Amino acid sequence: MMPEQRAKDRGTNLARDGALRVMIAGGGTGGHVMPALAIGRALRDRYGAEVRFVGTARGLETRLVPEAGFRLELVRSGQWKNVSLATRLRTMMDLPLGVFRCIGLLRKFRPQVVVGVGGYASGPAMVAALLLRIPMLAYEPNAVPGLTNRWLGRHVSAAAVNFAQTAPFFRHAEVTGVPVRPEIFAAPTAAVTAAEQPSAVGREHAALRLLVTAGSNGALIFNQTMPLIVAQLIEDVPGLTIVHQAGARQLESTRAAYAASRADPARWQVEAFLTDMPAQYAAADLVLARSGSTVAELCAAAKPSLLVPLATAADDHQRRNAEALEAAGAAEMLLQKDVTAETLRTALVELLRDGPRRAAMAERARALAKPGALDRIAEMVLRLARQGAGE
Repeated sequence: MMPEQRAKDRGTNLARDGALRVMIAGGGTGGHVMPALAIGRALRDRYGAEVRFVGTARGLETRLVPEAGFRLELVRSGQWKNVSLATRLRTMMDLPLGVFRCIGLLRKFRPQVVVGVGGYASGPAMVAALLLRIPMLAYEPNAVPGLTNRWLGRHVSAAAVNFAQTAPFFRHAEVTGVPVRPEIFAAPTAAVTAAEQPSAVGREHAALRLLVTAGSNGALIFNQTMPLIVAQLIEDVPGLTIVHQAGARQLESTRAAYAASRADPARWQVEAFLTDMPAQYAAADLVLARSGSTVAELCAAAKPSLLVPLATAADDHQRRNAEALEAAGAAEMLLQKDVTAETLRTALVELLRDGPRRAAMAERARALAKPGALDRIAEMVLRLARQGAGE
């Protein structure tokens, strides 16, 4: 019997016995919520687990978790890093309330394992699990752990990490990688259909395509700087087309700035959201991006990239992620403080004009990808559940 089937059978047996219950805590941004949902779906759909989520009222989980068919419990928890003293004081006052609330939730739900994915709600839930001696799995996708995982890393039962350099922060850490959709791994051979891309930026006559992306909210630095260089950029790189995800709040202003540049409108496209990222990666020859959870997708899609870390990211984790890819030769990094119209244009032109360099970066990105991450994380959860059940 294959290991995957044995794991599924054990998970099914636990569920049949009424023992396979998992609480997933955390959220806030897509970088926390999307992997959490992937883990939750795998446990529910493959192993019949009953899965509940713990989050806060301010995160994306309030919409995405119920849409995925999971029950969401809300707790009070706030920010600690990069906020005012008043906000920190409120967070300190909310923390014990959040812990007591989570203790009640855990006693009622009786999960075999608590999975902390980072974000506001992860701290109170993990502390509560520690006090109740419930096995804990920490999930850490970044090169440097977040505050909660640094505090609790030595107390968790196990940890699933993306970078080997992160493992020493935890007990029993395994380098599993980040759950990435299988379609993104197929991106190098995928195709963008006419229905997916307006004919204005079709690839019939395009030599190269630049994808600019920064998550659902876009990035102000990209939205402000790209329009300043787009006309010169498409002159420097004949045939270049640009697809730019700007976010809903800055869509109209970014489109207007592109239009004001007088760059050929057949060569650029600005959208609030790009709904089919596997196809977008497939079409891209170079990606300009932030360096949060996107780095795992870039590696899975084997795409060369220019990364501009968010300067205000907690614990400067985006810079550390970008440094890890840069050190491996999979990406180049441009710090936000160094971004000007000229530095950004120069960096992009150099990469776009150097096909062998991009090809080498793509191969090194592919070497960093970790297929099967979701299977390994699910198996870690099942292992902790079996240990807790005394198997």
